[in-house]
Amino acid sequence: MWAKLSACVSRLKAVRLARRFVRQQSGIAAVEFGMIAAPFLALIFAILETSLIFFAGQALETAVADSGRLIMTGQAQTQGFDQNAFKNAVCAKIFGLFDCANGVFIEVKSFTSFAAMTMPTPTLDSNGNIVNNFGYDAGGPCSIVLVRLFYQWPVYVSLLGLGDNGGTKRMLIATSAFRNEPYGTSGC
Repeated sequence: MWAKLSACVSRLKAVRLARRFVRQQSGIAAVEFGMIAAPFLALIFAILETSLIFFAGQALETAVADSGRLIMTGQAQTQGFDQNAFKNAVCAKIFGLFDCANGVFIEVKSFTSFAAMTMPTPTLDSNGNIVNNFGYDAGGPCSIVLVRLFYQWPVYVSLLGLGDNGGTKRMLIATSAFRNEPYGTSGC
């Protein structure tokens, strides 16, 4: 009889211990955070990276619009701008967001009509960097001009597919197309 009672008490203790273990929740928050932390942080970094890429693209668009006015109004032509002088004018519009001296590439082409415009994709070398084979032709009064800026934005969270072709860089291209004003002449 004592053996049966002892076995019953042992079982009762085991059940109480199991119930106490199931009710114990002091470490559950740490376990749940451990399971959720990695996807949550990946989502936060993806949101930040994406917003930085959009912000950088908008800054590049603003720079091409502002500096393109130098060509459109004839200031670049009358002051004898070449590609480097125009690039310096572009870099003056971009404040600390880009490595302007080494990373921003400029293409300026003039055309006879808007329909004749061509915009080929930039050439990349074997490392995926832009090959600087762009020209500078600001045209004259009433010319159709295409101004493009290129920058390869570094992607730090490359596992999320924000880079081009799964890489660690995102090509940002800003474009402005316009007809030059009839500076120095009576009209077009």
